Amino acid sequence: MAKVVAVTGNEAVAVALRQVNPDVCAAYPITPQSDMMQRFSGFISDGRVKTELILVESEHSAMSSCVGASAAGGRVITATSSQGLALMWEILYIASGTRLPIVMPVVNRALSAPLNIHGDHSDAMGARDTGWIQLWSENAQEAYDNAIQAFRIAEHMDIRLPIMVCMDGFIISHSIERIEYLEDEEVKNFVGEFRQLNPLLDIEHPVSYGPLILTDYYMEYRKAQDEVESKVAKVVLEVAQDFEKLSGRKYDLFETYRLDDAEIGLVILNSAAGTSKDVVDEFRSRGIKAGLLKPRLYRPFPYKETGEALKHLKALCVLDRADAFGGSFGPVYLDIATSLYPYKEKPALINKIYGLGGRDYMPEHAEFVLDELVDIAQTGTVKSYKEYIGVRE
Repeated sequence: MAKVVAVTGNEAVAVALRQVNPDVCAAYPITPQSDMMQRFSGFISDGRVKTELILVESEHSAMSSCVGASAAGGRVITATSSQGLALMWEILYIASGTRLPIVMPVVNRALSAPLNIHGDHSDAMGARDTGWIQLWSENAQEAYDNAIQAFRIAEHMDIRLPIMVCMDGFIISHSIERIEYLEDEEVKNFVGEFRQLNPLLDIEHPVSYGPLILTDYYMEYRKAQDEVESKVAKVVLEVAQDFEKLSGRKYDLFETYRLDDAEIGLVILNSAAGTSKDVVDEFRSRGIKAGLLKPRLYRPFPYKETGEALKHLKALCVLDRADAFGGSFGPVYLDIATSLYPYKEKPALINKIYGLGGRDYMPEHAEFVLDELVDIAQTGTVKSYKEYIGVRE
């Protein structure tokens, strides 16, 4: 039976990790993630989990320790934010390239410089093509649910890839929300026992990790990893179906909101989707057919499914909480544009950059964008393909 509590996103995810009871956690504090690992370390010191906690001197060391522990045959976790994720950069590729199912909550925060501790998506977007699976979360409930499902996805014998569970720094990590926890035994049974695959500590069947591969097999190895990525979406859906049976909460590759008959639409990640849904409702009350798509599985990106969901719109705006310097458009925009490219008939597509460094995303911002989309749908004229919104003049 579900337990209803009022907790922060950090606490909710820490509880999910406690319920899974991983073998090893290598952690280093960084705002706004620190509270999550502090709470989890409290569970360890209180004897509520059997996890071996490794205190390290940096996030680079944290991920290096996770790689070693996972290769040895353990169920392994860590967590990070911002510069911490950036410092892991070298080892992120090693974790994915060696097919190690490490689970890492990422509390999204702006990258320096200048120094900023508040939430935007530049950290995880910078790591989007490192070979890690990425799940994104609108609220604390989704972060809790995604964290539990992440273990089943990453550890699936057809996948064995590391996974990030993303949630907005401070907006979700430190805000108190109503959460429905599953029972400890339910989570334990759902996730199941960890199944080792070619563990280094199996001395009866010795293996080596990280061998040198030059021009002879490197491309073949990369092609094999790409084929594994192509299987992820199917596993995500299978795990979501099992989770719905357990919790009653339904998840997909993405969420659509009033999109089926919409003429104009928004694509937006994480917490800002909730604000946007309210404004979509307000436009609907005025007879304007607005809708929304909120990505959940962002890597590997479900291009075909996303394109099918959006192709019927007349005008569409992708809102990015990260910029891509020198790339002209935001990262989510580029993926949405790619998903729509094959279709002869497709919506006019624009990009808005919002909320950098924790700048508030307000209902009036969604209203501004939807008003512009109404004009584009009526006139067929796009005045600006990319624009920063909520910026001081």
